[in-house]
Amino acid sequence: MQIDSSSPVMVTGATGYVAGWIVKKLLEAGVTVHAPVRDPDNPEKLQYLNAIAEHAPGSIRYFKADLLAEGSYAEAMAGCSVVFHTASPFRTGVADPQKELIDPALLGTRNVLEEANRTPSVQRVVLTSSCVAIYGDNIDLQDTPDGMFTEEIWNTTSSLEHQPYAFSKTVAEREAWKIAGAQDRWRLVVVNPSLVLGPGINPHATSASFDLIRQFGNGAMKAGVPDFRIGAVDVRDVAEAHLAAAWLPDAEGRHIVSGHNTTFPELARTLIDQYGADYPIPRRTMPKWLVWLVAPMVNKDMTRKMVSRNIGHPWIADNAKSKEALGIAYRPLQESMTEFFQQLIDSGAFGEE
Repeated sequence: MQIDSSSPVMVTGATGYVAGWIVKKLLEAGVTVHAPVRDPDNPEKLQYLNAIAEHAPGSIRYFKADLLAEGSYAEAMAGCSVVFHTASPFRTGVADPQKELIDPALLGTRNVLEEANRTPSVQRVVLTSSCVAIYGDNIDLQDTPDGMFTEEIWNTTSSLEHQPYAFSKTVAEREAWKIAGAQDRWRLVVVNPSLVLGPGINPHATSASFDLIRQFGNGAMKAGVPDFRIGAVDVRDVAEAHLAAAWLPDAEGRHIVSGHNTTFPELARTLIDQYGADYPIPRRTMPKWLVWLVAPMVNKDMTRKMVSRNIGHPWIADNAKSKEALGIAYRPLQESMTEFFQQLIDSGAFGEE
């Protein structure tokens, strides 16, 4: 795929986990990246992107912006042909889901896309959505036409009270399609990743993915892991999907970007041979009744309703469109997991430093 590097592109949330790899690939392709950030004068926050830009043919320019402030993206978006909107919190354990998840996802998406409407240079917007905009709980698979999640399906079971993160991604993506459908100058293309794994540009990233894999090595799950069945995908494959969504002429619609239908026990098994002797990698699968009993006491997000509707229920998604339309060839799960875990070791996540 030949990337047109003649005009700049804008990436929201540029310091984030997925966005970091998107920016890296853009800079390596010689593109000028406009990065709207909360504090462009914070060298610590920008050090990892700056280090990449130093040795890449492309360049990065920072702009001060606030996800929720109207007109905040005007300067950064001016002259850009492509907008990547990745900025949306992926956090669990929030005190106020409306304020911490729904508002940033929904209002932020509206803010960025309405700015695209006002910016004549924009030809394409690539939105980072999620597979959780397709399903809320694994049990929803039972209601799918062919026994798998596809791009035609929407999450109808999440709410502010139940699975608020999934709800935030759903309402934000629906809003994006509504705004895109009301105009005909720029095209919206959506990437729907499953659980994103693999090494980050920033080894100390705050994504929930880092929290999960950290627990595989710090003893938090040494008693066992729940039989949580999920989709998983390497962060570098997700970044490739974004670039393809931006520049392939025929790219359109939603794309499930998920390399593997897997489980928590299977994720843990990928680490045992290499790290099992030195780290308390979980080796047992906890029975569902025990998870149901204790999970809410350990983690308030793991409600009994959530356990009932997810643990032990299969997760199967159709990733054919991402392979055929975007040309994605998925990395092996083992590679993503071991490189991710090794990065956590090297960064002192388990107290080695």
